[in-house]
This record gives sequence, structure tokens and C-alpha cells, in this order.
Amino acid sequence: MTHTGDGPGEWVLLSYRLPREPSTPRIAVWRKLKRLGAAQISDGLVALPAGARTREQLEWVAEEVTDAGGTAAIWLARPATRAQQDQLAQAMAAARAAEYQALIAAADAAAAAAADPARASAVRRLRNEFRRIQRRDYFPPAEHDLAQAALQALATREEAGAQPVPRTGQPASRARKRAHRAQQETA
Repeated sequence: MTHTGDGPGEWVLLSYRLPREPSTPRIAVWRKLKRLGAAQISDGLVALPAGARTREQLEWVAEEVTDAGGTAAIWLARPATRAQQDQLAQAMAAARAAEYQALIAAADAAAAAAADPARASAVRRLRNEFRRIQRRDYFPPAEHDLAQAALQALATREEAGAQPVPRTGQPASRARKRAHRAQQETA
């Protein structure tokens, strides 16, 4: 977000209107705005902190709106007061905090599960979800670091449970080969 002096920073606004029917384009636009982490200011008006990336993203959404028969306009604006900007930033941070909390709960649930292939897929799925949240996290809350720590703890636990413990003095690859041969001999 761009700032000039001590005043509020600049925001990119998308003002849009879509026909009620068909509802599919409205739903698609809503999902894209949610994925971008846009703040809903009012009906048909959303905001993101100003930047080349966020402006381009909202321009793409605006194009989609007009392709669906609606109207859209991109605006650059500044809140009148620092308090208004802080309120908008806090609302965006609170939305991301809730997403991080859900991710932390999912990581804790996966960690509590017995070691199995599902935990490895849970680690991948949760890491991808973390990246998706980060992409729309313009004002990182404290839960960001907690979610990152929960994912790291889950990944560490998965790695420890997934690799056999080598015997003293043996590299892990030799220990794996021995375990594989022993398993084949008993089968």
C-alpha cells in the first residue's frame, strides 16, 4: 500500500454492478473477490491496498463483470481519515485471522491423528492453503505466525514419523534398504 506522509494510504476500488440473472457470473465474481481478499465497503464496492498487482487483479475482475453484461469502474482513492483506513485494515486482518485460526485447528487435528498417509496429504493441503491465505493477507495478524508454526510442527512430526530411524553408524538410505529387504524376507 502506498503512503504519503502521515496521511492515509491509497486504495484501489472496484465499483461494479451485475445483472441478477444469470447468477453464475455474480457467484464467480464474488468468489474471485473473496480469493483476492478484497474488503467489501458496500454493495458492489470493494477495496484492496493500492499496488500494481492489486490494481491489475481488480482490472481483470472488472473485465469479467463487463463481459457478463455488467458495469465496472476502477478507482484510486484515499480514506478521509487515518481512523477509516485503520478500520478497513483491521477488518481485512480479522478476516485473515479467522482463516489462519481454521488452518491452525486443521493442523492440530492432523497432528493428533495417527501416523498414516493421510497426514502427509494433510501437510501438503494445509501448506497450499497457507500460501493461498498469504496471497490475500495485506495486514498480517498475529495468527499468521501461529499458523506457520503449527504447519512447521506438523511437517516435522510427519517427517519424523515417515522416515525410519537409522541404526547407529548407518546412513538412512542403508537403513531403509535393510528394512525393505527384511520386509521382503518375511513376506
